Amino acid sequence: MNDMVEKLFLDKNLVFIATINPDGSPQLTPVWGDFDNGHVQINTAEGRIKHKNVLKDPRVAVSVVDKDDPLKMTTISGKVIEILPDYDYNHADKLAKKYMNLEKYPFKSPGEKRITFLIKPEKIFVLPEIPMNHD
Repeated sequence: MNDMVEKLFLDKNLVFIATINPDGSPQLTPVWGDFDNGHVQINTAEGRIKHKNVLKDPRVAVSVVDKDDPLKMTTISGKVIEILPDYDYNHADKLAKKYMNLEKYPFKSPGEKRITFLIKPEKIFVLPEIPMNHD
């Protein structure tokens, strides 16, 4: 994995995940995510549209754009190879620290069960560095 791609996921950048609706149309959601051990990790809750979609079709695309430099970006297509329970909120808490500097995930809902998509990248696109003319 390209170092810049990993850095995009590890920094405080929103991740956009696209899943496939039952009618074949795309479904796109901004989410919190990170990268570990060669896999993109996206945290969500059981029963959400993206969860239902990947249960039927594990193909996804994710995109991340650097919050400070929109020319640093990546788009990855791959498959959700595993859905990990995050019922203890360990991953959600880690992401709350990253995105909000909070120790605990602040949006807990009664009965909500958090999960983490483990996504194996299959195709990775990185925008080539473009020299800027500052005349």
